[in-house]
Amino acid sequence: MPHLDVYTLDSDLTGREDTLIDGLTSAVAAVYGEWARPSVVVRLIGLPAGRWGIGGRPAAAPAPSVTFGIRGDALDRPDAAAILSGLAASVTDAIVTVLGERHRDGTTVEFVPQRPDRIAVGGKLGG
Repeated sequence: MPHLDVYTLDSDLTGREDTLIDGLTSAVAAVYGEWARPSVVVRLIGLPAGRWGIGGRPAAAPAPSVTFGIRGDALDRPDAAAILSGLAASVTDAIVTVLGERHRDGTTVEFVPQRPDRIAVGGKLGG
């Protein structure tokens, strides 16, 4: 189950939440296939201006940062590099489509592998 936590400024996010959630879900489905759509979880975290720092100073207009939780075994596949590249490009395109081209060069997507035996859903280990 892919999980995306998107950090961005509140001012970039407000009023665009539904469109961004839909776009990010479609971005994942475009790479994995439509079967994955119902499993995609998107959490949007909007930060007020002044609460995001870069280089020891508040950032004026930081690009979004995405933490993408992905099953660890996906990284062991022979096509892992192609999958991760496709996800990074697709997710970045979705963000830029909704929040603006000015974010393209700075948007980060960090893939965080998750082991199924370290995830519990509904109180049951094995996610």
